[in-house]
Amino acid sequence: MRIVRDIAAHPTGRVGAAIILLYLLLALCGALGLTPHDPLQQFRIDRLQAPSATYWMGTDLFGRDTASRLMIGIGHSFIIAFASVGLATLFGTLIGLLAGWWGGLADGLFMRAMDVLLAFPAILLALLIIAVTGPGTFTSIAAIAIVYTPIFARVVRGPTLSLKRRDFVDAARTFGSSQRYILSRHLLLNLVAPLTVQVTLALAWALLTEAGLSFLGLGTQPPAPSLGLMMSEARNLMQQAPWLLVFPGLTIMLGILGFNLCGDALRDILDPRTQRRTA
Repeated sequence: MRIVRDIAAHPTGRVGAAIILLYLLLALCGALGLTPHDPLQQFRIDRLQAPSATYWMGTDLFGRDTASRLMIGIGHSFIIAFASVGLATLFGTLIGLLAGWWGGLADGLFMRAMDVLLAFPAILLALLIIAVTGPGTFTSIAAIAIVYTPIFARVVRGPTLSLKRRDFVDAARTFGSSQRYILSRHLLLNLVAPLTVQVTLALAWALLTEAGLSFLGLGTQPPAPSLGLMMSEARNLMQQAPWLLVFPGLTIMLGILGFNLCGDALRDILDPRTQRRTA
């Protein structure tokens, strides 16, 4: 695919894609059980061991291998991030597309509802939703999806208002095309570029939000490993075992960096003005 070649040729895109691919590989190895040790097995005699050849990233308070738990934690965090952003993209695109296409009262109702959600800070709105529904993986996915749906609705609505007045849309109406056909074949296809960039950036935000919820004990529940939960468990051991806090923190930071670098690269690649200057 051309976009894959363009990302590989882009300096920052190459780095971001490499980080994401590495994380996906680690998550796949964790899902297949290809971890150095059992992430849930407790080696009591090896509690709080520093990084070594046996335990690459040390062990925690219960003697569990940190590297193995990180591999599983990356998988859990990525599942929540991709699932929540997927739902936010689906519902946000639908709301923004219909609001921009219908206009009038429907546009006002849809977008005022989105404004209400946008008025809350992301983490506080997610906390409110989880406080009502209870902690857990599925509620974290739903909460993060609700938080970021208004952003996608805003991203889609603006271009839709402009595109629906274009000549090719008028021509499609003249030829008797249905509303569904025009929305899916003409408008939605022209929104792929901004949506692709927004999805990549939203994945970074979702990863950070999931880590924050897990850190507060409202995301993934123990004994399942989670990057935020691992940091929460290590906060009282910062001086005694700093690696328990450093490695999950670096993992979260690099994951967010990878998605942000890919988002910046996609913005440059898909921007027509950048393509004209390059040509």
